[in-house]
Amino acid sequence: MFENGQQATVETADGGESASSFDLRFSQVKALLQKEFGETAFRSWIAPIDAVSCASGTLTLAVPTRFIRDWVKSHYADRIRSLWTQHFGAVARVDITISGKSAPKTAAAAPAGVAYEKPAIANENAAKEASAADFSVALDPRYTFENFVTGAPNEFAYAAARKIADNEKVSFNPLFLQGGVGLGKTHLMHAIAHAARAAGRKVAYMSAEKFMYDFVRALRFQDTMAFKARFRAVDVLMIDDIQFICGKDATQEEFFHTFNSLIDQGKQIVISADQSPADMDGLEERLRSRLSMGLVAAIHPTTYELRLGILQSKCALMKRDLPQDVLEFLAQKIASNVRELEGALNRLIAHAELVGRPVTIDTAQDLLADLLRANDRRTTIEDIQRKVCEHYGIRLADMHSPRRARPVARPRQLAMYLCKQLTTHSLPEIGRKFGGRDHTTIIHGVRKIEELLAGDPTLRSDLESLKKAIAA
Repeated sequence: MFENGQQATVETADGGESASSFDLRFSQVKALLQKEFGETAFRSWIAPIDAVSCASGTLTLAVPTRFIRDWVKSHYADRIRSLWTQHFGAVARVDITISGKSAPKTAAAAPAGVAYEKPAIANENAAKEASAADFSVALDPRYTFENFVTGAPNEFAYAAARKIADNEKVSFNPLFLQGGVGLGKTHLMHAIAHAARAAGRKVAYMSAEKFMYDFVRALRFQDTMAFKARFRAVDVLMIDDIQFICGKDATQEEFFHTFNSLIDQGKQIVISADQSPADMDGLEERLRSRLSMGLVAAIHPTTYELRLGILQSKCALMKRDLPQDVLEFLAQKIASNVRELEGALNRLIAHAELVGRPVTIDTAQDLLADLLRANDRRTTIEDIQRKVCEHYGIRLADMHSPRRARPVARPRQLAMYLCKQLTTHSLPEIGRKFGGRDHTTIIHGVRKIEELLAGDPTLRSDLESLKKAIAA
């Protein structure tokens, strides 16, 4: 986007900057923020921002609501100022105003899955009559049980999900799907929702972030009764990435009461997260207990056989043929997660169609060089945390704890620094693995280590030793 460190400028014929040029500049800043903070944060908080002006050292922005303004001000304003200064010239401050217009209704400009409707619902009965689909996120039509490839790592979770989809009453509630990124949690969640809706059951499916956003919005508009009513009127409540509400006490409180109400009514709850309830820091004990009372079904990392089966299934669905040796090569080399595996396959199929030549292993090695390198040196956040703890003789729990004593805080910051350097995870993702910390805490930790490395030879030595240990 900004090559060789050059600043991007667009000028009118008379040398002045046009409004379209100013909008273009800010859209480039937003694209950088999207890459840095991830798609979910971008859709929820960054996409709704409009650029107003840049004058007298102040970059003025506008957002639709006070809630979004407060969130952007505390979480993104400093980074926006830094990026604008870096690429387009210094600004001393970022001023965020409320535009007074309705929030955009497009998916790109509104928080994930949120529809901006009138806040007031006439009464509780009207809310109960509303379809659960009105406040659920859209389901991916590809994510069905028929398209889910099973194997030893995921067969238990698949069987539990299928049981819920096929039966209105099961012996376990909630179902808690636990697994790492790209292993199939979301696919199973969507598959349950598709099947349950086809059977005529009211399903509400959303991310934990959307649940929180809707709750805060209901508080703002003094509309909590309607919020409570619509959730309590569903047959199946499905919340993805529940770890997002860790440390958010008010949201946990509301979810706890929603959970209890639905359980009391015999309604089904399905939850997903990247950790089991027992391992989540920042989760209230009573909620941890409720989430653990049902069935925790882990989805484990894929095996070679499962990855090969997924590739063969994907080819069949797309009606495309790739040589068996190429599929075996992909299954062997790309072991991180299913999304990257499918992305690699799509890249090869697109190449074959565009250039009109068959795909070979040599072709795959050339086209997928970046993915293959990344998988060869794949390092997880957990690997880094474990090595840092071993090096400094501290407990793994200290990586997630709120303790600020220097013997714990400094190694934790070093681990954050290494995660930023050695993994492809976004700052919010790293923060979640460090006890649900905010991305700004990760940025602070990384910058602190960068400052210390300049004048601390012992820390530099520790860093080199750790890099070698992690790479071994």
